[in-house]
Amino acid sequence: MSQYRRWYSSILDIQSFRGANCDTDYYPVVAKVGEILAVSKQAAQKFDGERFNLRKLNELEVRKQYQIEITNRCAVLENLSDSENNKEHIKTSAKVSLGLHDLKQHKPWFDEECLGFLDQRKGAKVKLVQDQSQSNVDNLNNVRRDTSRHFRNKKKEYLKTKIEKNENSNKIQSIRDLNRGINDFKKCYLI
Repeated sequence: MSQYRRWYSSILDIQSFRGANCDTDYYPVVAKVGEILAVSKQAAQKFDGERFNLRKLNELEVRKQYQIEITNRCAVLENLSDSENNKEHIKTSAKVSLGLHDLKQHKPWFDEECLGFLDQRKGAKVKLVQDQSQSNVDNLNNVRRDTSRHFRNKKKEYLKTKIEKNENSNKIQSIRDLNRGINDFKKCYLI
């Protein structure tokens, strides 16, 4: 117990939430902990927030539109020699023609149908909390089982299409897309 005494001053508040639904028989306990963290300068400056969707350059029409946009902006800038101004004009033309890269979703297979299953499970849990009869317990167990089965099947279907996409990238020898797909799988299974 003495090894935990150094953390006593860090704990600000502790609460248990009986109404929260995390699909378990236990009630979640939430603690507020205050700590001072050191952040390295490299980690703070690593991501500037804007990434352009460079995959669109593979499409012929988008590539032509980008080239036209760049030539128009460079024609205006011929007389100017300010490199920062050039950089900003290139960024704006890329933003106009290519657009920004969408940030990844954590679970791309999760859709509206999955939300419906979650709502069903939540309703069954609320019924059980209000009336703890055996029929409500059985109903909650059935809904949990159906929800888990649906999520498992959705994820399996998503992974199957992703594997097929990687196989097609390998067949057409698009090495960059193949490596990106392999790295996505590595990130999924490291966690």
